[in-house]
Amino acid sequence: MSTIDNHNYLVSVSTEPFVITQFKHHNYLLFSLIIPTYKERENIQNLVIRLTQILDGYIPGEYELIIVDDDSPDRTWEVARMLMVDYPQLQVMRRQAERGLSSAVIRGWQIARGDILGVIDGDLQHPPQVILQMLDAMVKGADLAVGSRYVDGGGVSRWSILRRFLSRGAQILGLMILPWVLGIISDPMSGYFLVRRSCVAGVTFNPVGYKILLEVIARGNVGKIAEVGYVFCERKQGESKVTWKQYLDYIHHLLRLRLSTGNLGRFSQHMGFPIGRFFRFGLVGLSGVFVDMAVLYLLSDPTTLGLPLIRSKIIAGEIAILNNFLWNDAWTFADVAMQQKEWEQRLKRFIKFNLICLAGLVLNVVILNLVFNLILPNSYIANLIAITVATFWNFWVNIKLSWRVTQVK
Repeated sequence: MSTIDNHNYLVSVSTEPFVITQFKHHNYLLFSLIIPTYKERENIQNLVIRLTQILDGYIPGEYELIIVDDDSPDRTWEVARMLMVDYPQLQVMRRQAERGLSSAVIRGWQIARGDILGVIDGDLQHPPQVILQMLDAMVKGADLAVGSRYVDGGGVSRWSILRRFLSRGAQILGLMILPWVLGIISDPMSGYFLVRRSCVAGVTFNPVGYKILLEVIARGNVGKIAEVGYVFCERKQGESKVTWKQYLDYIHHLLRLRLSTGNLGRFSQHMGFPIGRFFRFGLVGLSGVFVDMAVLYLLSDPTTLGLPLIRSKIIAGEIAILNNFLWNDAWTFADVAMQQKEWEQRLKRFIKFNLICLAGLVLNVVILNLVFNLILPNSYIANLIAITVATFWNFWVNIKLSWRVTQVK
């Protein structure tokens, strides 16, 4: 949700679903351009001036610029707010409850009035004049116009060999995981594009990281795509935001899209079973196995502490359960946990998780004995079946009892 304070600039005060409406306002415009920013104080005025000059000459009065700032410590949002006096087509959203480029873009689109929605970086690395070519492609019928570094007229200015390698490597990895998304355009990593509102309206987005275009293509209803070449420039002011965390977010985003779109995603929706969440739950459970074994060794082995085996196993099991709970709370069910942050609520979830895991252990033993004695006298296969059943039990009951929204401030 966003509200307007007495300084007449937008402030994000809480989270809401990432869904864009068809038309939120009756007085809609042709074009809304979102500028996500973080610590861009030195660039934002120049960018607004250049964009205004370009768009005033092409679609005067038919556009708006929306700066979405993630509460920059250099007070980028404050500099942008002062520009609103001279640029009435400018709006400023200062987000205080969320972070991330992709989510910033969608939050901007949610308040936008344009039939065509766009995004451009706030650091002047995307040449503003290319907007005209992309708008022209949209007017001619494209659903999506992408600024590309890899078509005629495109390129990069002074990238190091390492950065070129990482960029191409990330694209190849994406092609392996999401070929139906990354295979249809030359520059799926681009953060400079326009999309028709009707192609993304009503779609629930699940953004992570900074490659919002992947989300749009994978989840949106995009038909005709146009690509416009542009040269990615080196920044002259401010500092680069590229870190290793962004590469990890990118991989996380690819895996999330892989599990929630395509054939696997359609199967998940048809069956009503959250496959992506279950996959994360399984990975967390696997980490718990390693924690259990490592702690058991440290406690019981004669060369370490040499404690009794049963006592060591109980301690190791509880530490593994704690490990699993923390990871599930922070990752698998993070969307629910974020709505219930109080320590009392976390403690309740942990107690429930403990009890469900204990019940799962009992179920594991019962299934193991039933399968081994009545169906298949092979201990390894019987144990595998028992583990599988217990895993589904733990996951499904935890969804219903542990991680569910019941009390929210």
